[in-house]
Amino acid sequence: TTLNSHNLPILNYLQLSAEHGVLYKNAIRAPHWNINAHSIMYVTRGNARVQIVDHSGQQIFNDQVMEGQLVVVPQNYAVIKRASNEGFEWIAFKTNDNAMTNQLAGRVSTLRALPEEVLMNSFRISRDEARRVKFNREEATVFSPSSRSHQERP
Repeated sequence: TTLNSHNLPILNYLQLSAEHGVLYKNAIRAPHWNINAHSIMYVTRGNARVQIVDHSGQQIFNDQVMEGQLVVVPQNYAVIKRASNEGFEWIAFKTNDNAMTNQLAGRVSTLRALPEEVLMNSFRISRDEARRVKFNREEATVFSPSSRSHQERP
């Protein structure tokens, strides 16, 4: 669930937006990055493995986070979250009143939009490998071991 200046206009003056997310047991939030905002994530329930990499692919964070902890994700850094057996819930405050994210995997990923030739040349992979990169996942933003591994609450 996302709250921004479109559905709460006062956030325009504060230059903030917020999101609330829930991952069920062992679900994975697809790798993504914030295009125009830093994100401050506060864990409200459960725990998860969180990994963050910078623009050059250098890992800057790879650890288990649990209830009560805070993690800062800089703008343009990729992040992935994998819930533990007990699930994971968080709220995140973003430094833009209309924060936007891009997916790195799944049905709506940035990579899926690229021509196969671009992937082949960029990553030095075969055409078959480029197709697998583009079309290996049909889920949009959450990869789950079962069909009920993710839920967004209002």
